Amino acid sequence: MRSTTSFVCWFAAQLLLTCLSTVTVYADEIASEDYVVAVDVVTDGLNHPWSLAFLPNGDMLVTERVGALRLIKDGKLIKKPVSGLPKLKEHGQGGLMDVVLDPDFENNRWIYLAYAGENKEGISTEVLRGKLIDDRLEDVEVIFVANGKTSGGRHFGGRLLFDNEGKLFITLGDRGQRDPSQDLNTHTGSLIRINADGSVPEDNPFINVEGAQPEIYSYGHRNIQGIDLKPGTNIVWTHEHGPQGGDEINIIAPGDNYGWPVITYGVNYVIGTKIGVGTHKEGMEQPMYYWTPSIAPSGMMFYTGDEFPLWKDNLFVGSLKFGLLVRLDIEADQVIHEERLLDNKFGRVRDVRQGPDGAIYLLTDSPNGALLRLTNSGTPK
Repeated sequence: MRSTTSFVCWFAAQLLLTCLSTVTVYADEIASEDYVVAVDVVTDGLNHPWSLAFLPNGDMLVTERVGALRLIKDGKLIKKPVSGLPKLKEHGQGGLMDVVLDPDFENNRWIYLAYAGENKEGISTEVLRGKLIDDRLEDVEVIFVANGKTSGGRHFGGRLLFDNEGKLFITLGDRGQRDPSQDLNTHTGSLIRINADGSVPEDNPFINVEGAQPEIYSYGHRNIQGIDLKPGTNIVWTHEHGPQGGDEINIIAPGDNYGWPVITYGVNYVIGTKIGVGTHKEGMEQPMYYWTPSIAPSGMMFYTGDEFPLWKDNLFVGSLKFGLLVRLDIEADQVIHEERLLDNKFGRVRDVRQGPDGAIYLLTDSPNGALLRLTNSGTPK
């Protein structure tokens, strides 16, 4: 028999499903330390989905790495992609990546997309914005182009985040080249901070440093694929891929150097030899947390909803390598407990988002990728 609390949670979830018609297929239940978690498929048929955004009317936007922006309306995947995007380049790990809404989206209709952009010099991460009108983009404009374009297909970063001041953060990677991450003359291996129109904030840390790119907020990163704000603050947290080991979670401070490739907890692939000088060097920041061996993290969010009350302010990270949803319990900016969920039941987890209903939404990275919805189905027996 269900407890009263469990029944209320169950009834509320069923009522929400009926009203929004967001879930189409029942998938599974998984047990966590605190809850029995129902996992439902909102939709499948997505081609390597990369990112998810929720629209105020209950619709959802999903990016596909191949270059399509898809609309999910009333729980159904619209067959025709959103029109108005320029031709985008899918190249190696790059393609169409993150999507976020402008903080004032309901009034200005701007959405922002990160993607791999190409010119005669090569390929790098770029960001555009356009106004979403029904199922099309209008007034599309490119607001950021990372310099240091190359022909390589690795480490594009590609996550976007608006902070509480309306500044846009763009995560980048080292593009497989390592050393440029320590060079302020290139955007490679850095975290970028710009205004919503692409201009540079006057308080960026390197704006008055000769030879430095003024958009850089922090540097020494390998490949940042997770970013969020700590709840109740304007403090940016990120995670990035290490090499063989050394995936990191970092608390970002303006102007700081996070060490790659001079310091790392990872080692060279196959041969396992040391990279750089080791794990520490004066003037370079230590990660708040790291994984060895690597989990290949992608997607990250602090949970603040009511669906899973015991998980408030926990940090959730997707894993590509092991198909995990990793839950981190944090106190005083320290991880005090880690729990690993899913155990590769649904494949590579590319993105992790909290929905407006308090449920946890995941995207799985495959040619037939799915959007999953996780809800509270009670407490373990």
